[in-house]
Amino acid sequence: MPSAQINQPSNQIRLTNVSLVRMKKGKKRYEIACYKNTVTSFRAGHETDLDSVLQIPNVFVNVSKGQVAPNEDLKKSFPGMSRDEIVLEILNKGEIQVGEKERGAELERMQREVVEIVAGRLVDPKSKRVYTVGMIEKALDQLSSQGGHAVGRQAAKGHEGGGAADRSKSREQSTATTDSGTGTSAGGEASVEGEAPADKAKPKWTGVTTNKSAKSQALEAMKSLIAHQPIPVARARMRLRITCPTSILKQTVKAPATKPASDDTSEEAVKGTVKDKILSFVEQVESQDVLGEEWEVVGFVEPGSFKTLSEFVSTQTKGRARAEVLDMAVTHEGD
Repeated sequence: MPSAQINQPSNQIRLTNVSLVRMKKGKKRYEIACYKNTVTSFRAGHETDLDSVLQIPNVFVNVSKGQVAPNEDLKKSFPGMSRDEIVLEILNKGEIQVGEKERGAELERMQREVVEIVAGRLVDPKSKRVYTVGMIEKALDQLSSQGGHAVGRQAAKGHEGGGAADRSKSREQSTATTDSGTGTSAGGEASVEGEAPADKAKPKWTGVTTNKSAKSQALEAMKSLIAHQPIPVARARMRLRITCPTSILKQTVKAPATKPASDDTSEEAVKGTVKDKILSFVEQVESQDVLGEEWEVVGFVEPGSFKTLSEFVSTQTKGRARAEVLDMAVTHEGD
């Protein structure tokens, strides 16, 4: 009797090093088998050879069991498309099922990209020097480990203590002024007003995800770092060149008043020339000159003021003045 042995069926294909791409159409789910780390390269246009992407150029119902999708189901789900076109459709629009190592590598890449963007846009407020990538990463880790709140807990405790003292004072006031009862209402309004700033939600940082772009996550990280200040940070200033015809520099610009002017001083407060208004946006003037019939100023502007400056240049001067970005983030490298 021949020795016992396990024979593998000749028509069975075992897939290793596989990355699945799935697509659901109606109640049916279809899969294709691809090589790892190739689907994203194909979608980005870096990889064009399908043989290097697909392990088997076929559509499956279940890749792990080797169940090929029936032609009848494919015709109902993808009418008028051939099997090769269906494979391309799933490859381009399907959901990638990544493994643990693949997911970890993608998360690490996203983390590195976000931290590099943040490190290039934030500086020390005093020295205007950039922080190292390692310091920014530690600050973000501190925020994420503490649920987005790195500082301010002691202040919150002090506020709670102050609130308790205010409440005790309001009780004393209420017992002392039982005739009118106005003291209680005034104290209540004061406590509500005092608690409003503390209750205002600050941006939180909970860590990097692969569901959002690196740029949007970097903006969230910068807002959270600036709000909680685990290390002293501020947005790096922008360097702009602003040009404006000299003929309109002295034109009076009247800003929209939020309150009706009751006297001469309030009326003067909302008036100013075009030049004065432009210079009010510039935090530090680097150079200022008149070239022919155009006035030019080069200086540093806070990123938050750039949008307002652009709107003023386009509306108040009817597009005759222009603001040109010379540097998105002016920083000084540390020694």
